[in-house]
Amino acid sequence: MRRYLVLGDETARHPFRQSLPPQVRKDVLATPSPQSWREALTITREDVRGFATSYIACLVAVIAFLF
Repeated sequence: MRRYLVLGDETARHPFRQSLPPQVRKDVLATPSPQSWREALTITREDVRGFATSYIACLVAVIAFLF
């Protein structure tokens, strides 16, 4: 593994990220974060479907175990 002969970047804030070369770390920092908490917590149809499927599967498993 190639190591650069400079000190780590303080904006990386983690020892592993500081050890990464600048061109790799550039992509990590370029990803935009959600604007608000509402955008981060959007619930899609697939989320509801997955929850309902796992709920029904657990319910059926408990009922089958009891009887």
